[in-house]
Amino acid sequence: MVSTDERVGTPDERIGNRDADVDDGNAAGAGAGAVPGNDSDETVGAGEADEAKGSEEADGTNGAKGPDGAAPRTVRRRVLAGTAVLLTVALLAAGAGFLVEARQLRDTPATDNLALTDSAATTRVVGDVSNALGTVFSYGPRETDATKESAKRYLGGKALQQYAALFGQVEKQARDQELTLTTHVVRAGVTRLTGTGAHLLVFLDQVYERRGRAATTAAAQLSVTAELRGGHWRIVDIDAR
Repeated sequence: MVSTDERVGTPDERIGNRDADVDDGNAAGAGAGAVPGNDSDETVGAGEADEAKGSEEADGTNGAKGPDGAAPRTVRRRVLAGTAVLLTVALLAAGAGFLVEARQLRDTPATDNLALTDSAATTRVVGDVSNALGTVFSYGPRETDATKESAKRYLGGKALQQYAALFGQVEKQARDQELTLTTHVVRAGVTRLTGTGAHLLVFLDQVYERRGRAATTAAAQLSVTAELRGGHWRIVDIDAR
């Protein structure tokens, strides 16, 4: 059986035990305080890492490297430079295309038509053709020989052949019926004119007079082709329209 003194202990022993408990508590407190200190250091490190990550995300890089190991900014600069080169090439190609198109427009047959650009030459061919038509299609009953000679000066090629075949029939009729034909060019327009050839559309008024009858007026429209020969325009083809 344990005595009361052994179970409770002496006052000095109890004081010593309390001091030991206090020391153990201080040691435990010191150990517990060390842990928060470590957590603070780790929190600061994590904050710096988050800040660095945020900077990378704001820069749009995320810390990644390009395909060749270059930094993303360098890659973007290279891409922009390549795009600028492509745009320059495209603009140069477009400019060359515009030059070619402009040259084609200048070389089109429309710009070779002197009727659109040379008023003096146009007026001259209209005058020569109008005078020729008025002469070869005007005759009297005793003037057919002079008309045939005029036709040889003003007509050529197919037009002269056509006229000779037609006038052979008209000549006898003019003498028998004392027929007089007078032709006036009302309007003549040049549809195409070059240095040696011209195409015209001509509107005529023809007045027929027969012995004992009233004069008759008729309108005619001709498509005429002329060529410049010896400094004068000669009619080489005539088509009635």
